[in-house]
Amino acid sequence: MPTYEQFRDRVQAFRQEGKKIFASTSFQGHSIPMLHMLMRIDPAIPVYYVNTGYLFPETLRYRDTLKELLGLQFIQLRPLVSKSQQLNAEGALMYSWDPDRCSYLNKVQPMERVLAEYDVWINGVRADQSAVRKAMAVEQPAAYGCLRYHPMLDWNARMVHAYIQEHHLPPHPLEAQGYLSIGDMPYTRKAIEGYDERTSRWYGLKKTECGLNTDLGADKIKQP
Repeated sequence: MPTYEQFRDRVQAFRQEGKKIFASTSFQGHSIPMLHMLMRIDPAIPVYYVNTGYLFPETLRYRDTLKELLGLQFIQLRPLVSKSQQLNAEGALMYSWDPDRCSYLNKVQPMERVLAEYDVWINGVRADQSAVRKAMAVEQPAAYGCLRYHPMLDWNARMVHAYIQEHHLPPHPLEAQGYLSIGDMPYTRKAIEGYDERTSRWYGLKKTECGLNTDLGADKIKQP
């Protein structure tokens, strides 16, 4: 398991190489160890998040709690395409009839322009979360010549829980209600039998990723 010191030293090495660094978060309770370590390393590193317009109110309150607790610079991204332009002829929003396109417009596209401005993207994915993430490397190319750095890749849920307990960090408010992974409201469900952390996030759909970890590889630039 990569330690805080290894994380710190890698960030310092990026700095010495003149790299421009940012991090991202979706305010999952399991991502708080990465944010806490980032605060200890350099709280000035910007942390971007995408407000799709579908986030739970509890997630936004959790963001405010973490901002006060950690003092990090959270920067909001919003979709470039308005919800009024994401309707079909019957007036239904895109998430109900084209979830992949919805994910691209509301999550991936806003992040693309950030990657174009930076050299290193600190991302808190873990290999135990999905087959897609298991195939990732600690460092790998991303779109626009950016490098993805995954300091938490080899962590597991038990390690995350232990870190949170050791440092007395607050959980996401919805975890107490049975949510394992918390994303946009239309797709997120409480954990039920037969659904794991990622499949409960995309309830009823044949997908486990929003696209940030699949469509922003060096060879997968989508066009609007």
